[in-house]
Formats: sequence, C-alpha cells, structure tokens
Amino acid sequence: MDEIVGERGLLSDQIRNALTDEIAAGALAAGTGLDEQELADRFGASRTPVREALRQLAVSGLVEVRPRRGVVVTRMTPERIMDMFETTAEVEAMCVRLATYRMTPLERSHLLDLHERSGAMVAAGDFDAYDAHNRAFHEALYRATHNAFMAEQALAIRTRLSAFRRTQLRQGERIVRSRAEHGEILAAIAEGDGEAAARRMRAHMLNAASALGRYVAEHTG
Repeated sequence: MDEIVGERGLLSDQIRNALTDEIAAGALAAGTGLDEQELADRFGASRTPVREALRQLAVSGLVEVRPRRGVVVTRMTPERIMDMFETTAEVEAMCVRLATYRMTPLERSHLLDLHERSGAMVAAGDFDAYDAHNRAFHEALYRATHNAFMAEQALAIRTRLSAFRRTQLRQGERIVRSRAEHGEILAAIAEGDGEAAARRMRAHMLNAASALGRYVAEHTG
C-alpha cells in the first residue's frame, strides 16, 4: 500500500510540475479551464493524482476553482509575485538569522553537505533535482531555528510559493546564481554573522522574484 501511495505522490508531483511550467511559459493562458479527465488521459493517469496536482496548484495560486467553470488558470501579475516574495524574503531572513546562532554542528554539516551535492545538479541543468534540493536546503534552515512555530509559518509560506520558486530557476542562469547565493549565505553562517546571513537571504529571495518576473515576461509578453 505504501508503494502505491508513493507512486501516486510522485505522479501527482510530475503532473503538477508539468502544468506549472506550462502556466509560467504561457502555454496555458489565464482563464484556461483544466478538466480532470482530459488531464488524466493526457498523462496516462487516473483522476486521483490529477486531482492532487490541481489541489497543489490551487494552494500555490496558479489555478482557482470557480463555480460552474471548474478549475481555471489564474493570472500571474508582477505585482502579486513581488508581494509574495517580499513577504517570504522577510520570513526567511528571520529564520536564517536565528538559525545562525542556534544550529548545532550536525545541522551545519548537513547544510554544507546539501550544498556540496547540489553542484552536480546545477552542472547537469537538472531543474527538478535542484528544486528538490532547494526545498531541502531552506527547510533545514527552518528546523535549525529550533523555533517550531517560526518553522511552521515559514514552511506554510514556502508551500504557498512552491510553484513560483520552482519556475524562477528556469530563467537564464538563475540556477547557477541560486547555488552561488546559497554559498554566500553559508559563508555568513560559518562566520557566525546572523545579520549578514539575513541580508544575503533577503537578497536571495528578491533575486528569485526578479528572475521569475523576467521569465514570465519573456514567455507571456
């Protein structure tokens, strides 16, 4: 049973990622209706993983459920994107500042190991692998705050922005710059400078927002 659930989870992630890329690239325009059965046929899946993928997209704000129209692609505006990233930038800055002073040597070692392993992903241009790594890197920082409430809030906001944070990696050389920025954040942590780590994290998130804005403009303009 666990294996079946795992396969469904993986398939729903694949469907969600494919639809995310198409929405960001303008292949699925705002107002386009998404039919569960048509998507199931397209991806060779049952409606269960399709329904889960659409649920995740709704959480991210990429689609919305409208009365009598079903699931519809929503419009991504630069203003809305910047508002969301500005908020998460401040939350993540708080997390890394606290984590700098509270993380254990083991937690620091784990972050360094994650960063080291991400090099091959960037070299291969493996967006899906790096997206998973990026999520693990940031969530490790949340846990390192040793503040359960803060970690929960940061994770909730991250979940809301997950689709957007994935898409921004496809803009130009963003995936390369993202890893470099992680390295700069880790350097500040190693020096015990929580304020510098917070500034670098804030810049990291706002750079991601700018990259996403450029990607959307390039593909929908």
